[in-house]
Amino acid sequence: MTEQALLTDARLYLCTDARTDRGDFEDFVDAAYAGGVDIIQLRDKNLEAAEELELLAVLESAARRHGRLWSVNDRADIASLSGAPVLHIGQKDLPLAAARKFLGNEALIGLSTHSTGQIDAARAASRGTGGLDYFCVGPVWATPTKPGRAAVGLDLLRYAASAAGKEAAAGTTVPWFAIGGIDLGNVEQVVAAGAQRIVVVRAITEADDPAAAARSLLEALDTGAS
Repeated sequence: MTEQALLTDARLYLCTDARTDRGDFEDFVDAAYAGGVDIIQLRDKNLEAAEELELLAVLESAARRHGRLWSVNDRADIASLSGAPVLHIGQKDLPLAAARKFLGNEALIGLSTHSTGQIDAARAASRGTGGLDYFCVGPVWATPTKPGRAAVGLDLLRYAASAAGKEAAAGTTVPWFAIGGIDLGNVEQVVAAGAQRIVVVRAITEADDPAAAARSLLEALDTGAS
């Protein structure tokens, strides 16, 4: 399956730090993939470049074993050096066009969005070669992983879902994920608002059994969609 096809089919995207306090990064990412996580992004602002590259090699190995995707946060140079299939950027990070200069058109690039205008811009940027491959909408609820970022609420998910529906009817659409404070207790609200894909952090990183946590989230996605 191509990387683009893996992205299109993806429903559960996990962001994790290096788990330095636990020392179990390799076992953790392997368990998360085994539980059904489709994409894992290493996001740890405390890492030096050499440390990040070492951990990304571990992540790549696990992703290959499970036939899944892995992602770099923010840094196109690290994504290029590591050969990452996915780079995720924020609104204030390296612009899409600049990231493409590093990565060419082979890598998948995603973007965080926090408003209707940013969603519209992301959809426009997804059209054509070298465009955006996916975007995230959030944070739906306030989260300590993004301190100072105001929650956007469920209405912005409804806006994204409505826009996606119109594009799907026209034969063009780009995958999008809901993100921010999502866990087993509220995921069905997210699905009810129109999201089919989610990004989580603590719902899996803080779980005693990451694989079981991933399976439960996927089951909740299925339940909410039925």
